[in-house]
Amino acid sequence: MGKIRTVVGDISPGEFGLALVHEHIICDFIGADKVSKERYNPEEVFYVMLPYLKEIRRLGATGFVDCTPACMARDARLLASLSEASDIHILTNTGLYKEPFLPRYAFEYSEEEIAAIWSREIGDGIEGTPIKAGFVKIAVNPGEIIPIQQKIVRAAARCSLSTGAVIACHTASGVAARHLLRIIDDEGLNPNRLIVVHCDAEEDLRCHLEIARHGAWVEYDGLSEENAEKVLRLMRFMVENGFEDQILLSQDAGWYHVGEEAGGDIRGYAYLVRNFVPFMLKNGFGRQLTDRFLVENPARAFRME
Repeated sequence: MGKIRTVVGDISPGEFGLALVHEHIICDFIGADKVSKERYNPEEVFYVMLPYLKEIRRLGATGFVDCTPACMARDARLLASLSEASDIHILTNTGLYKEPFLPRYAFEYSEEEIAAIWSREIGDGIEGTPIKAGFVKIAVNPGEIIPIQQKIVRAAARCSLSTGAVIACHTASGVAARHLLRIIDDEGLNPNRLIVVHCDAEEDLRCHLEIARHGAWVEYDGLSEENAEKVLRLMRFMVENGFEDQILLSQDAGWYHVGEEAGGDIRGYAYLVRNFVPFMLKNGFGRQLTDRFLVENPARAFRME
């Protein structure tokens, strides 16, 4: 059965429930050399963001994957507090993004040394806390993947091999996705341990099929009212080609913007459950299929073997 590792402990995959698999509570884009927990008030972030979580909990969501990586205001204690207050299973991550959000150690350490750091955050806890990461979040540049991001991908693969945690990789480019899959293969990682993030940004549908045929997860996570019809077409295309078991769906919504008053302009998380699920049902996606996208697939994707 495996387990899903949340910020307040491990749960069985069956407990995860309806899950939003790519969202953000807080982000800071100042850069790795300047980012600091002193730049925001965790109590303010808690009270600003809690109503958005309670809203989706009332709508039936019970799982929430926070994709803010280290060096961009990842805050494990804040997420644990929000999880308990909202009654939602929240996951946080280990891993790193891309420049200018890479710390010095990303350039100085080997893939094995980086993977060991990340594995400890999954097995022991994050930044001296008992709160453990439940997946690996990384990123690649558009086009052919540059050397430093290749190192990040290889470190993530080795971390996944040692822990069983899935990798969610910010991609948004078909060329990068193909290169990403080659590196994963070279490292000997099962492609079902890879989520290719932001696939809805890639217009070449052949690439979507290549990712799915390879065995990786295809994530459409930029869902909003403005692109709902496009996302529905992508999902229908993938279902017609037999890949409904490899689709993940989310909104990349939120978030408290560090440095802006009261977190700035925050986009809530409710649209997917409140509006898009009825839209799917109205357009021929039965309840069994919507549950596949939002309940069954997330449980399988984030399950640690």
